[in-house]
Amino acid sequence: MIADKKKKLLLILIITFSVLGISMTFYFYQVFFSPNTFSEPDQPIALRIPSNANYKYVANKLYDDQIINDAVSFAFVAKVLGYQELVKPGLYTIKPRMTNLELVRLLRSGRQTPVRITFNNVRTKEDLAEKISDNLEMQEDQFLALLQDSVYIRKFDFNEETIMSMFIPNTYEVWWNTSPEALFDRMYKEYNDFWTDERKKKAAELGLNPKEVSTLASIVQAESQKKDERAKIAGVYLNRLKLNMPLQADPTLVFALGDFS
Repeated sequence: MIADKKKKLLLILIITFSVLGISMTFYFYQVFFSPNTFSEPDQPIALRIPSNANYKYVANKLYDDQIINDAVSFAFVAKVLGYQELVKPGLYTIKPRMTNLELVRLLRSGRQTPVRITFNNVRTKEDLAEKISDNLEMQEDQFLALLQDSVYIRKFDFNEETIMSMFIPNTYEVWWNTSPEALFDRMYKEYNDFWTDERKKKAAELGLNPKEVSTLASIVQAESQKKDERAKIAGVYLNRLKLNMPLQADPTLVFALGDFS
């Protein structure tokens, strides 16, 4: 009889632990593999994690912005995968119905989505700083400070008057949290890539260096908005330069006065 009771107790324990095991297995599966990000809207959402942000900031941001539905399960997976100590700043694209495992792996990996910066027709350093920083983490005044730092820009072989020519007008893809210094390095590389030996040779044939070409191009562009007229205008100025004549260009006076109205 005692033996029967022991068997029954053992059977109950086995059943109990089996149920618990199945329940725990199902729970962990749900925590790791069930969708936990938003389902509406059905378009990706951009998550920006500032530099020096900690895990608490990220977790609160995800929940407060309704990017995740269950903060507890996300925290559990983040803890298991060690993300709480590996927060990486940047801009991340969060897709609808991502699992905690997918989301944590994305954030932990640092696989950012690049952003685009475009600058065309900028007249002043202030204009350039505003356009460049508009879509980035950096502040406008941070970038402007480097543009105006005569000592810093000398490392790129430019001075206060020529530094604007280092920024070739175009659209570029960069990281959202790119630092002002890193962006300067990137633009310097783009400048050197643009000025190939062939282009330098063409400039030299006109009696100009790359910086002078950029200056003249900015004057020509300001002189006329019609592309088909610019070649003729540039020809006039090049002829004046060959004759050592003053350019007599209205845009230079406008720029000197600083009144573009």
